Amino acid sequence: MCFSGPTSYGKHLRVDHGRNEFARGKTHINGIEGFWGFAKSRLTRFRGVSQATFFLHLKECEFRFNYRDQNMYRVILKIIRKNPLF
Repeated sequence: MCFSGPTSYGKHLRVDHGRNEFARGKTHINGIEGFWGFAKSRLTRFRGVSQATFFLHLKECEFRFNYRDQNMYRVILKIIRKNPLF
């Protein structure tokens, strides 16, 4: 699942329910439902986030969801090594 922002709708694949289609390859309705369930459970811990930082919290949820089956430490280390801050 990859959400890159409001201008990336062209990248999203769609499932046509009108044709009794509920999955197409890796594209299925459970993916977005799984993401929102994941995001809701993470964001509930904060008991509300400010409107100004909501997008950042949502992007963190996206990152964690996309790499949920991997070692987060190694993923972040690889990203930092590839794009050092200094």
